[in-house]
Amino acid sequence: MPVNYATPAADQLFAVAGVRLGVAEAEIRKKNRRDLTLVALDAGCTVAGVFTQNRFCAAPVQLCRKHLAGGQEIRALVVNTGIANAGTGEPGRQAAQETCVAVGELLGVAAEQVLPFSTGVILELLPVDRIKAGLPAVFADLKADNWHAAAHGIMTTDTVAKAASRIVTVNGKKVTISGVSKGAGMIKPNMATMLGFLATDAGIAQPLLDQLVKDAADASFNCITVDGDTSTNDSFVMIASGQSGACFVAETDAGWAEVKAAIIAVSVELAQAIVRDGEGATKFITVAVQGGKSIEECRQVGYAIGHSPLVKTAFFASDPNLGRILAAVGYAGITDLDVDGVKVWLDDVLVAEKGGRAASYKEEDGARVMAQAEITVRVDLGRGAAAANVYTCDFSYDYVKINADYRS
Repeated sequence: MPVNYATPAADQLFAVAGVRLGVAEAEIRKKNRRDLTLVALDAGCTVAGVFTQNRFCAAPVQLCRKHLAGGQEIRALVVNTGIANAGTGEPGRQAAQETCVAVGELLGVAAEQVLPFSTGVILELLPVDRIKAGLPAVFADLKADNWHAAAHGIMTTDTVAKAASRIVTVNGKKVTISGVSKGAGMIKPNMATMLGFLATDAGIAQPLLDQLVKDAADASFNCITVDGDTSTNDSFVMIASGQSGACFVAETDAGWAEVKAAIIAVSVELAQAIVRDGEGATKFITVAVQGGKSIEECRQVGYAIGHSPLVKTAFFASDPNLGRILAAVGYAGITDLDVDGVKVWLDDVLVAEKGGRAASYKEEDGARVMAQAEITVRVDLGRGAAAANVYTCDFSYDYVKINADYRS
């Protein structure tokens, strides 16, 4: 079960004017599961995305990058689950292209105006014939208030669907933001298998949206880790339809700060939901690193702690084995770190300072914090003003079971 997370009800997920979603069962890998999702966009939408840095990136990722760079207006997204279409070489690229052609013919747009996404098992060919056969049903299901179904349609090992919505009023106009994400394992995005899709009815100029999707990813999906594995298929895409009448061209435009903050808040909620649903997770952990010379070195330390199997298993056991946290800080790669200036807390409990265990620390206080379902590890590096958060979870027995049985 996810840690303190439940899928929002359908009526809590708001329609975004200019965006319609449809879901169907195409039997891409298994029967009786929603595994094909189509997102149709009205003319006039701007679209931007960030993708995995894995050199073995999947065929759909390659094609998405190509289509976004081509400059044509994007009119559709198509997502399949079950098969990742990664590690499939030229046949995989042809399958992704065929999918785009089929969607384009269905919607009356060019194949280059379609972005394909796949998630699931790597090294297996995508059954394009099943996708083509399922497209009429997914087309018939298209509607604006279908975010709840779409959240379910992109799941793989997820135990719950992940979605979020916000409405903000700026300059007298109501702006709606809705998004979905999926992921539970192979999560360490570097922009898992992670997919995220967010839409707003604000109008956002392409250069501004290109920067926003990077900023939002850096504040959300690039701050999470379940197991430290960067997937071949990680993608985060942002859509702006402009149909609210609130339009933005520059960072200095009135109301932009409020809209940007709301979009980032939705992104963070979607990203954290992935960690809360981490495969076998029983605890949600925020690693808050401050006092760094740069955000990058703060994240470096945060990821060292969040990736460590020894730290993560200690959290699962509710064991305040503090040496594991200190060791992770020490090997994070900051070569000139003065460990005497580092302080570490578990929630409000100071556990380490001056190069060792804090004089005020009591084992029972650490054990109390470690038993909680949500824990904050705070690290002060004592060398600057930068700060960053990383979100992670524990490693349980079930993580091994889930991944050992994943292909069955």
